[in-house]
Amino acid sequence: MLRRSYIFLSLTILFLLLAGGALCFIPKGELHLLLCDHHTAAGDFFFRYYTVVGEWVPYVIAVLLLLYRKEWGLMVVAGIVLSGLTTQVLKHIVDAPRPLTWFAAAMPDVTLPLVDGVRMSQFYSFPSGHTTSFFALFLILCWVAGEALDNRIAPPTPAPAPATPSAKRRVAWCSALVQVVFFALALLGGYSRIYLSQHFLLDVAAGALVGVLITLALLPLLPLFSKLPVKRFCSNK
Repeated sequence: MLRRSYIFLSLTILFLLLAGGALCFIPKGELHLLLCDHHTAAGDFFFRYYTVVGEWVPYVIAVLLLLYRKEWGLMVVAGIVLSGLTTQVLKHIVDAPRPLTWFAAAMPDVTLPLVDGVRMSQFYSFPSGHTTSFFALFLILCWVAGEALDNRIAPPTPAPAPATPSAKRRVAWCSALVQVVFFALALLGGYSRIYLSQHFLLDVAAGALVGVLITLALLPLLPLFSKLPVKRFCSNK
């Protein structure tokens, strides 16, 4: 299963290393301004709405996945709920101020670039729950897409025909492309929190780490999800 997400996981590790390096060498306030101070009308519109993807889209996808394989739908729900609970516990333990509150106290002469219509939070910044949801969701979708691609070259029949080398190469390239795209979408979700000055880079990096670790921890439970008595609509699997 992990082979279906090794690129996504590798890119996540690279992101965490780069974020860690930036956090070590650039002061917190300067780093946030460096990352968020690039507002455009198009960016304001896009990130204002894209950031809410992590709030409700996972549950829509979970319902849709029940039409395909119930274990994947349940995996999405379990991953989002458990990672969300983890971030909420960490938020209340750390109790870190959001950028708006932090800058008002530490750098009062700085005016953060804000987006009209976005309700700003002031507390419980670490880690980013939205980023956790983005990374958990898109990691699971890497596995779902990988399974679908594998079934294209070797359908799960009693006597599947062996896949040709060229078919395997096409599937490998498609899988790699899917993982890169899904990582980019997850990272955009995390960056939206910085762009909107709802979180610092540290919060986003921690959210990504929590989302990935929780989802990986749930992977061994996938066979159990397949045995739970949940009706699969329009499916006879």
